[in-house]
Amino acid sequence: MLGNFTYCNPTKLYFGENALNSLSAELDKYGKNVVLIYGGGSIKKNGIYDEVTAILKNCGKNIAEISGIMPNPTLAKLLEGIEIARSHNADLLLAVGGGSVCDYAKVVSVSVNCDDDPWDKYYIRFEEPECDIAPVGCVLTMVGTGSEMNAGSVITNQDAKQKIGHVFADESIMPRFSILNPKFTMTLPHYQMVAGIYDIFNHICEQYFSGEDDNTSDYISEGLMKSVIASSRIANKDMQNYEARNNIMWTATWALNTLVSRGKTTDWMVHMLGQAVGGYVNATHGMTLSAVFLPYYRHIMPCAVEKFRRFAVNVWGVNPSGKNDVAVAEEGLNAMESRMKELGLVMNLTDLDVQEDMIEHIADVTIILKSGYKPLDRKEIIEIFRESL
Repeated sequence: MLGNFTYCNPTKLYFGENALNSLSAELDKYGKNVVLIYGGGSIKKNGIYDEVTAILKNCGKNIAEISGIMPNPTLAKLLEGIEIARSHNADLLLAVGGGSVCDYAKVVSVSVNCDDDPWDKYYIRFEEPECDIAPVGCVLTMVGTGSEMNAGSVITNQDAKQKIGHVFADESIMPRFSILNPKFTMTLPHYQMVAGIYDIFNHICEQYFSGEDDNTSDYISEGLMKSVIASSRIANKDMQNYEARNNIMWTATWALNTLVSRGKTTDWMVHMLGQAVGGYVNATHGMTLSAVFLPYYRHIMPCAVEKFRRFAVNVWGVNPSGKNDVAVAEEGLNAMESRMKELGLVMNLTDLDVQEDMIEHIADVTIILKSGYKPLDRKEIIEIFRESL
């Protein structure tokens, strides 16, 4: 293991079917003005909204609401929410929903007391906040992003057709607390469940496929990936299997709470490719990743054969006996492809309504990172997108 790093994660987690019982104690730590942030209304149908608002009222909170947070939160919606939070003098932003709702709450938190244009400041210049940050709490209803225990936030600028993420450096932007009840995730449609599962797996891969050293983080990552593989197979057949959904929810949190990135350079190009697609066609995040994952990794595999061989053997159980390293590495990616198809993931961009004539435009807004095994140029990005059709 090489390199120096700092690790701090201040988010307090409450996990399990009784986790919401702890919300009252957390609310006591904050002032009276709470902004409740949620999505399209599913929490009203499944009763979570009533449970949360009853607790807020019992704690004497003044409640304002920002509703209708979409799966890919837009800049226009962000600006609307900032104004609501300001006018309410928010003491706490309480996100009730999936990763998009949590992401949204975090960028409201760094914008509510800041006069700068949030898109320009945080997503073009990638600056850090220089203002008071409103605290965020989360009640999670969908797993995948890990947003409940990190400082990341992704926003889509519809006018520019750009979807960009910013992982803030200040740990105070992380949720102060997150409530994780796996039962809250069980009303999701199958499509959303498997999209979240794939997002989890790819978060781990983005950190795993980097570096050549013998890194403790890679051993942890392999265990997390094997857990996702086992639990997702069970949940795919029985979406109400509580133990499988428990394991998926817990793995999602640890996949992206910064733990397995310690000592790693990380990659994140699958996310850059997927987010560029998502900004252009407004597709489900996990499915944009699954559509580009295999062409990208097959493209860079020759530059990291040893790591892909390790992935094949340690994660997928490929028998290396009598095979060269390239053959073993390819067999691991083939095993990955078979499992993705078994889950019912989107395997190409055509199914996300991407057309050939869009590819160069999508390539133009793809952020190119330099930390992976093979930094891409524009020509390679276009080639990967075309192979993903």
